[in-house]
Amino acid sequence: MSARRRFGTRTWLVGVAVAAVVGVAGCGGDGDSGGEVASAGGGKAGAGASKDASSELTEYVDAQRKWVECLRGAGLDAPDPDARGKVDLGDQSKWKRDPKALKAQEKCADLSVPVPDSVEKAQQPELSKAEIRKNQKYAKCMQEHGAADFPDTDSGGHFRDVTWDSTSAGAKRAARQCASVIGVPTDAPSAQG
Repeated sequence: MSARRRFGTRTWLVGVAVAAVVGVAGCGGDGDSGGEVASAGGGKAGAGASKDASSELTEYVDAQRKWVECLRGAGLDAPDPDARGKVDLGDQSKWKRDPKALKAQEKCADLSVPVPDSVEKAQQPELSKAEIRKNQKYAKCMQEHGAADFPDTDSGGHFRDVTWDSTSAGAKRAARQCASVIGVPTDAPSAQG
C-alpha cells in the first residue's frame, strides 16, 4: 500500500479497474447542474479553453454512451449518461457483488474512460470568498506545520491535484495542528490508517 495520497478531484467511474477495485471515488459537483459547462477559472477562461472543455465533454459523453450500450448488450439495465457524462448506476454495492454485473463490467472495461481533467474541473462547485480564504489558510497551515508537500489552492480556491504524503509524521502533526482551520475539533478522534 502506498504512503502517498492523491489530493484533488480525480474521479473514475465503475468499470475502469474491474479486476482491482470496482467503485466510484471523487469529490466535486453533484453533476446536477444541467448541461452547463463552466470553466475552471470561475467563468473567466478564454474562448479556447471553453472550446477545449466543451469538446472534451462531448467526447466523454459519447464514450459513456458507448460504455452504457455495451453494458446493456451484456444484459444490464444501465441508464443513459446525463449531460455531463455521469451514469447513475444506483446501489454501487450491487454492482460489486452481482456476478452478471461483474461480467458485464469486465466485458465493457475497455470502453470505460476516466473523466477528462477539463470536465472534472468544470464540475467543481464555485467556492465563496470565505471558503477560498479558509482553504488557502489550511494549505498554508499544513505546509508550515510539517506537510511541506501539501497542495496549494488554485485561483478558484480548490486544492491543486497533487500527490502528497499524508502518512508522514509531519503530515499527521500538521493535520492535528490545522484541524480547527477547517472546522474539525482539535479533540476529534483521528482515523487509523
